[in-house]
Amino acid sequence: MNKIKTFLRRVASGSFKRFFRNLNLVHKESGKNRIILFFDMVYSMFRYGVGYLDYMTFGYAFIKKDKRLTFMTMDDNIQMSRRLNQKEAHEVFEDKLIFSRTFGEFMGRDFVDLQEGFEKFSEFCKGKDAFFAKQPVSFGGLGVKKVTLKDEKLEDIYNELMESKMFLCEEAITQHEEMNHLCSRSVNTIRIATVLSDKGNPHLIYALIRIGSGKNDVDNVTSGGMYTLLSPEGEITHPTFCDKTVSYYTEHPVSGVPFIGFKVPYFKEAVEMCFKASKVEPRIRYVGWDVAITPTGPVMVEGNSLPGYDMCQNHRFHDDGCGIKAAFEHAINN
Repeated sequence: MNKIKTFLRRVASGSFKRFFRNLNLVHKESGKNRIILFFDMVYSMFRYGVGYLDYMTFGYAFIKKDKRLTFMTMDDNIQMSRRLNQKEAHEVFEDKLIFSRTFGEFMGRDFVDLQEGFEKFSEFCKGKDAFFAKQPVSFGGLGVKKVTLKDEKLEDIYNELMESKMFLCEEAITQHEEMNHLCSRSVNTIRIATVLSDKGNPHLIYALIRIGSGKNDVDNVTSGGMYTLLSPEGEITHPTFCDKTVSYYTEHPVSGVPFIGFKVPYFKEAVEMCFKASKVEPRIRYVGWDVAITPTGPVMVEGNSLPGYDMCQNHRFHDDGCGIKAAFEHAINN
């Protein structure tokens, strides 16, 4: 019955136009017959609870049925979050202001709540050329604005931000020069997903790097950024993927900087920082931490109590054709 409900929900929420767009993309990549792929995609929605987007991302056209069960699906991810994360503590991660106060020791930069008044904001702006303003509850790089302090009056900036409900203002992050080589216009963040085991031990589930397109100030995939999985040592070993262009890149499409072989500086320290942070709010045991790398080490950007499950399972990043479901059970029990 649950599989039928999931199947009907997938059909109701989907788009036939995007379904056939993805069908053609999978056909082009795999070379398999469209009719066979069509029925396999529909079957996968019912049998595995995998929509047409995940079918393409996971590379189901290349994977035998026994390995398909190793993948975390959207429903699996939601259930995992419900299993490990207590509902009453979600606001710590959903509200960026609460998060900044809770994990202040890992932020590595100045921040202010505009609701505390103009005087606090004025003090925050001293000595700064620019900062980032954020709506406390926003996702995917939306509700974020870079503010440059020039000739405009502080009162006007303050009033405009208050009207836009961009209450959180953060000092701009100075990015490590090696990370700047990838894309200097945006801060290229690391997504580190951790699970706190039943014994209270933190475990690394996966680490992704997100790289800006060079056309805007954020690295989010919804804004045209690219991503790829990092090795356990923090190295890029596979091409990056861009959702907007549905293309893989071995070098940056704008700067031409090669990706393969790039090593994230302070990666070990970044993982250790996330392990330490994971113990601050133990009611939330499954977290996706967004980390930036500065010249002196890693700093926390934000945390997510419902991390993504799909990007880390992109089939181009896994040579064994397996998903990450087993990694969760291992982490929970150890």
